[in-house]
Amino acid sequence: MKRQKRNHTDRAFYRGYLAALNNKSIDSCPFVESNAHQEWVNGWREGREDYWNGFDRTTKAQKLEIYSAISTDIQYPDGWSTI
Repeated sequence: MKRQKRNHTDRAFYRGYLAALNNKSIDSCPFVESNAHQEWVNGWREGREDYWNGFDRTTKAQKLEIYSAISTDIQYPDGWSTI
């Protein structure tokens, strides 16, 4: 079974969040001036805030699971949907 393509901005947010949890600098953003760059920075800021607030390992794992979920914006071929 093939995986659905994930939204690039959601994935950038997730990677930024992970970077903050791994104590990486905001300057380590791999994107240059795009929507993905802004989402990475937003994820980094949220991850850094969680790090500073002292969230425990289980809370971080729960947030990471939510962020890594497949986007609900699935594009179906020929205009059909399951709704």
